[in-house]
Amino acid sequence: MTDAAEALDQTIHALADPNRRAILAIVRHKRSAVGEVAKALGLSQQIVSHHLKVLRAAGLVAGSRSGTRHLYAVRVEGLAVGKGFFDDFWPERLSALKRAVEVSASSRAPAAAVVSSDD
Repeated sequence: MTDAAEALDQTIHALADPNRRAILAIVRHKRSAVGEVAKALGLSQQIVSHHLKVLRAAGLVAGSRSGTRHLYAVRVEGLAVGKGFFDDFWPERLSALKRAVEVSASSRAPAAAVVSSDD
């Protein structure tokens, strides 16, 4: 497996869990400590720490120390792996949509107006 494929697998695995997505939503706005995230989500610090470990391994969050606290924030670069994968689908899908609209529009060409004469 290539490094890119492994990174994508880790990203998708990390994002598959709803708790991890909720954690990302919290740390995307401000750097947050494990305890803050745990309190906001109603989870134990141990569970949040586990999820943060998975997110960190996938490159989706970065941790830093502030005194005795570990603060976590989203790594936008990590999200680029998943975004790049899904972005590859859009040109093909948009082209298919364009063709479908063009076919639909051509099949619904306006009918010739019937002109009646009172001869």
